[in-house]
Amino acid sequence: MRTTKKTILTAAGVMALGAGLGVAGFASADPTPTPAPSASASATPGWPTDPGPRDGGPGRGGHGPRGGADAAELASKLGVDQTKVSEALRAVREETKPTAKPSPGAAKPDPAERDATLAKALAPKLHVDEAKIKTALDEIRAARQADRAAELKTRLDTAVKDGKLTQAEADAVQKAVEQGVIGAGPR
Repeated sequence: MRTTKKTILTAAGVMALGAGLGVAGFASADPTPTPAPSASASATPGWPTDPGPRDGGPGRGGHGPRGGADAAELASKLGVDQTKVSEALRAVREETKPTAKPSPGAAKPDPAERDATLAKALAPKLHVDEAKIKTALDEIRAARQADRAAELKTRLDTAVKDGKLTQAEADAVQKAVEQGVIGAGPR
């Protein structure tokens, strides 16, 4: 096979894999979670939800809807009762419930800005310093990003071992994820 044709086929394979990882990453690893629908759920994107006990689902690794912090994790980091955190999260969602749907194509809020806003709203309800809440949210986000990166590396290593990708192709996919070209990487 000619070198040019081989290069084109390799690039197409990497792009196809990247697109598949991007779709999977978008669906399950986006760190700007959308709250799960419930009677009290808000359409405020990305705020922590209380999906209940960690039983391995929904979402990858049991991190709740699209990677959002849950009340148990936040309560543990803050040293506050989980019920109190759950109630505070529900109250904040109700207070900040949007009156209109976001316009299509609207930019997603910056995760750091969103966490700062959430920390400010939770601080008086939990009687915890705003900076401590923000730090806990940052730690939860960083841990989840590290988990996703490790999972991707494992999947790429397996694909190389199984002969589905060359090491160069796996490295290209890893670089594309790290640079934000395709989903599943840090934002």
